[in-house]
Amino acid sequence: MVAYKLSVGTALLSLTVRSLAVPIVSEPTTTFTSTPAFTPPVRPHSNVTDHGPYTGPPPTTTGAKTTDVLAPSIPALPPGPNAFDYPSDGELHAPLPAPYTPSGGVGTNGSAPVYRVLSDFDYESIALALYQEWIELDLFHWGLATFSEEEFEEAGLKAEDRYLLQFMAEQEVGHATLLSNMLGPSAPVQCSYNYPVTNVREYIDFSQKLTRYGEAGVYGFLNHLNAHDVGQMLLQSITTEARQQMIFRQFEGLFPMPEWFEVGIPQSWAWTLLAPYISSCPANQTRLVWQNFPALHILNQPNPARINGSNAWNETTGGYTNTLSTADIEDDEDCINSTEEGVNCSPGITNNRTNPLSYPGRQVFLQWDEPGFPVGPNNSYITSTSANPPVFAAWVSQLNVTYTPLEEIQNNTAWTVQPNMETFAGDPAVNGTIFLVLTDLDLYVTPYNLTQLNPHVYAVGMYQSG
Repeated sequence: MVAYKLSVGTALLSLTVRSLAVPIVSEPTTTFTSTPAFTPPVRPHSNVTDHGPYTGPPPTTTGAKTTDVLAPSIPALPPGPNAFDYPSDGELHAPLPAPYTPSGGVGTNGSAPVYRVLSDFDYESIALALYQEWIELDLFHWGLATFSEEEFEEAGLKAEDRYLLQFMAEQEVGHATLLSNMLGPSAPVQCSYNYPVTNVREYIDFSQKLTRYGEAGVYGFLNHLNAHDVGQMLLQSITTEARQQMIFRQFEGLFPMPEWFEVGIPQSWAWTLLAPYISSCPANQTRLVWQNFPALHILNQPNPARINGSNAWNETTGGYTNTLSTADIEDDEDCINSTEEGVNCSPGITNNRTNPLSYPGRQVFLQWDEPGFPVGPNNSYITSTSANPPVFAAWVSQLNVTYTPLEEIQNNTAWTVQPNMETFAGDPAVNGTIFLVLTDLDLYVTPYNLTQLNPHVYAVGMYQSG
């Protein structure tokens, strides 16, 4: 129970009908005290001490979790029978179930929410999100432990920035606890990890990309969950991750939010991008059902550390995220060394580059892996695809999926052209950190049914368009 104490002076002031407005400097005169409430505990966690590629014995279990498979793919169907019935004319068309409460909605009949998964789809999706929260918790701690204060300072990141990174790690404790509670005792636990970075700026770029696919992976399944109450809780954590992704863009000296809409991707794309950075997990770890696609390598991936970021060749630390490498950048080509406005890329609230990282009509050179490669925890997942050899590049950004043909396909290499399109007038669709996948078909899909593309996906990667 809360006890309220009101001073005499405050009471007198409250009874004054007319008074002169005399500016004064005063101390607070009202004090509130309360008995501390129960605080739910967080899920047990620790700082992971083992990092690096997996070097253990061959796995005893391989491949994604599976059971009986009813069909090779889910068939595309027309809209449901009532999809166009509602007139959408601004009028009310049914009695109000309560004052100021329009008819309709999901979970609005007064039933108490229980916040537990209701289907295999729910469980596997939330478990994937939990794998993501665990790696973020480790990644943020690992960066602070691995790189010195001097190295962060050289990258333009001060003590306040480092504390923000520490606070983001603390946020992940809460996120991991929340998702674990909704999954129950079999929820995935912390693993050990392997990060493709050697310095602070590569670390920040990798973190910016990792939080992007973590965020996008949840947007892709959120509105498909059977358990809408679980989705509500997840929404209130993933919006925090969206803020983290923007902060890493600011740390990297990029424009913080160059798009009008955030992109969502299927779970198998998110797992494809996440799994290669998980080295090993405990023997009893809950496995996932999602597919691992082969890696797409972007040979001329734009490099945000360069003054002319589009003038880059083989400057990544590997496929999938295609994280930037600073190894071949001379001092006079490094944007952080410039003092010119629009060229300098030091961390800041916002930066608008004079030289864009990419542009419509840019020739983009690609290389992709064959399927059958072991990845993920204990090398126990195997990359696969059901697609024929790829002939299209699908640019997945904001609300759009746009295809461009692959040219001069030879020995798992090709090139394509960055498309010129807008989500709406004034909003270039290819901007920011986007997803580039190779397909054997230019299938028409939209944000809500993007998973229909999975049977036609050959390789998955990330493209730093802006």
